[in-house]
Amino acid sequence: MIALLQRVTHANVVVNGIQIAQINQGLLVLIGVERGDSRITAARLLKKILHYRVFSDENDKMNLSVTDINGGLLLVPQFTLAANTDKGLRPSFTPAESPSQGNALFDYLCQQAKATYSDVHIGQFGADMKVSLTNDGPVTFWLQIKPDISKEPLHG
Repeated sequence: MIALLQRVTHANVVVNGIQIAQINQGLLVLIGVERGDSRITAARLLKKILHYRVFSDENDKMNLSVTDINGGLLLVPQFTLAANTDKGLRPSFTPAESPSQGNALFDYLCQQAKATYSDVHIGQFGADMKVSLTNDGPVTFWLQIKPDISKEPLHG
């Protein structure tokens, strides 16, 4: 499972001209679900997202997480993150999970986020979303949790 974290001062999601989600200071996180991901993978990724230290402390060091600063968390599904771009000039989406299973795992991640943290906002799976943000820094990190196939059920 992939997360592209962006530290933002503001971010929002619009679908069909209607704003469906918005945060101020916090993290905009684009989520890609890959084949083989499971609820265990999603839980491990969420823990990392919530505790990843990308915000500055009083000494201007990146020592604070989104939970430490009580920032907003905006989770946006983006299946294109799972694309294989190794060959040619067109991406292949074979590494991406099927839409139904990808949606189920994204929903699970969002449910767990809301159960764990109070300021969670969510994009719409499968929608033509317009995502706007003001990247703070800019600070952007790629996180990937690969499933351990020997220990995880494929879709548990």
